[in-house]
Amino acid sequence: MTTTAVTAPSRLRIALILGALIALGPLTIDTYLPALPDVGRDLVASEPVVQLTLTGTLAGLALGQLVIGPLSDAYGRRRLLLAGTAVHVLASALVALAPSIEVLAVLRVLQGVGASAGAVIGLAVVRDLFTGRAAATMLSRLILVMGAFPVLAPTLGAALLNWVSWRGVFLFLAGYGLVMLAVVTSGLPETLPVSRRRSARFGPTLRTYGGLLRDRTFVGLVLVAGLAMGALFSYVSGAAYVYQQQFGMDQQTFGIAFGAGAIWLVVGTQLNPVVLRRFEPRQVMSTAVAAGVLVGLVLAVLTATGTGGLPAVLAGVWALLLACGFVLPNAPALALARHGESAGTASALLGSLQFGIGAATSPVVGLLGNDAAAMGTAMFGAIALAGIALVAVARPWTLPDLNEEPELAAA
Repeated sequence: MTTTAVTAPSRLRIALILGALIALGPLTIDTYLPALPDVGRDLVASEPVVQLTLTGTLAGLALGQLVIGPLSDAYGRRRLLLAGTAVHVLASALVALAPSIEVLAVLRVLQGVGASAGAVIGLAVVRDLFTGRAAATMLSRLILVMGAFPVLAPTLGAALLNWVSWRGVFLFLAGYGLVMLAVVTSGLPETLPVSRRRSARFGPTLRTYGGLLRDRTFVGLVLVAGLAMGALFSYVSGAAYVYQQQFGMDQQTFGIAFGAGAIWLVVGTQLNPVVLRRFEPRQVMSTAVAAGVLVGLVLAVLTATGTGGLPAVLAGVWALLLACGFVLPNAPALALARHGESAGTASALLGSLQFGIGAATSPVVGLLGNDAAAMGTAMFGAIALAGIALVAVARPWTLPDLNEEPELAAA
């Protein structure tokens, strides 16, 4: 398909489509969280084994992006997006029929691979069309989806469980994927012209990854973004057990409490464009990381000592999600601004490490005990490591200001 020029009125349409595509990943990861105990009982599996199905999905998202990102730099964004979404639809339908936890785990990895197309190509399309503060602003809208849906999806899952079993949740995901196939086919133009495409050969792709990994600042920013996402996924993986088993919530109450946390993540991501009118992305990111470390420390101490009960857990988690709402748009925007010539590959590495770190942190909560203290400790550990990566690797004081105006693709 020939690349279509993107006019200002079409930016909202592009943003809505990309947001809906990026939502496919969080929906795939988290919609079934309220049903985790049901999955374990139905398939006769222990809690840690059931939690590994979440890890498998995150691993699929991470690995899929490493492949799909470079391929989209070579063959264009649209066709890879359609292929990946089709894989997701097929895997979702098969998960609904899974006869055992082992089969379910394998299919969840495949689901993650399919959903990774929306995650990586969404970021690449933003970099195709925008630079600088404009990119950070657009990413704020998309990170709203990427960050809020992991928190909102369990609320949707809890509502679905009023009508269907956990298998019905995956049929819903297959239906959502089919809708997105239709939307992309009719409404998303190709944003990478043939003149800007790169080789799909293994050697050049490997060299591009090598160049990205040798860029100390890029790596540092990716680690900051990934560890902030790790703090979020520590909450996502542990909350079902903390709220339902430790504090006695039923599935519907859990969905409401879990969804309420999304408000604070939304506040952060949507205040970010306003704050960027006065401050640089590096300043906002650095301040948010510092605040997150402080809040995370307080949360870890309160949960470890049992001080304050459920209100303390909710307040600490929500404050940390607010801080993450400022970190998650700005770190990727700063990282991708350095590598516009290989946006697909750079987005792939960024997204892969984000979800890879999420996959690594998700089981930590279970290993530490699946209680509030375990969740608080894991969240604090992730954001504290983000602070170390920011200072020791990314060195934000060395980053330039981003003052570029929006850059629209040429026809």
